[in-house]
Amino acid sequence: MASLTIRKLDERTKGRLRVQAARHGRSMEEEARTLLRTLLAEDAAVPGNLADAIRARFRPLGGVELRLPAREPMREPPKPGKRSFSIRTCSPS
Repeated sequence: MASLTIRKLDERTKGRLRVQAARHGRSMEEEARTLLRTLLAEDAAVPGNLADAIRARFRPLGGVELRLPAREPMREPPKPGKRSFSIRTCSPS
């Protein structure tokens, strides 16, 4: 098995790792291995498009349901050669 040394790990991160390891009944080393294994496995399973990636990110939180507004009927396209606006010019006073 390979070994890994992590230098310059801030105290806050180390403390959070220690607490999480205690909650799971593991050593800090085993917790770090488990975290790396889990995160790298998730990374390999990232969907190919952004919409699926967003859904996967929010799925553990219960997802997000957005209300979409009703669509309005499509407007008539402008007719060639006809102006649908007026141009007003100001004459110098």
